[in-house]
Amino acid sequence: MSETPQNESTDSAVPSNPSDTPDFSAMTRDIAEVPAVEVIVTVAVNLMSAAAVKLGLTEEGDEYKDLDEARKLIHTLAGLLDAGVPEISSFHASPLRDGLKSLQLAFREASFVPDEPGQGPGEKYTGPVYG
Repeated sequence: MSETPQNESTDSAVPSNPSDTPDFSAMTRDIAEVPAVEVIVTVAVNLMSAAAVKLGLTEEGDEYKDLDEARKLIHTLAGLLDAGVPEISSFHASPLRDGLKSLQLAFREASFVPDEPGQGPGEKYTGPVYG
C-alpha cells in the first residue's frame, strides 16, 4: 500500500504555469467600473433565476426542484431588495419586485402545505403575498 508523503502537494488547483494565474488587478479594475445599480440588479436576477430552477419552473421541471433551497433563495432576494431598492431607481426596482412576488406565489403554489400568510419566503420583508 503506497501513501502520499505528508509534504507532497496533490492540489491540482494550483496553476503549474504562472501565466495561468488570474490577473486580480484587472478584475478589480473591471469591478470598479461597474455601477452599483448594475451589481445589485445582476445579483437579484441571479437569485431569481436560481429560485426559478429550484421551484421547477424551467424546461427541466422537477429534475432540480428543491423547495428548501428555493425558500432560502427567495428569502435572500427579498432581503436584498428590501435593502437595495431605496438605492436604485423605480425603473430597476419595479420589475425586480414583480419577479419576487411571482416567485413567492409560485412557491406557495408548489408547497404541499402552504405557509400561513406572512410566513412564506421573504414575506418578513414584503409582507403577506396573496394570489
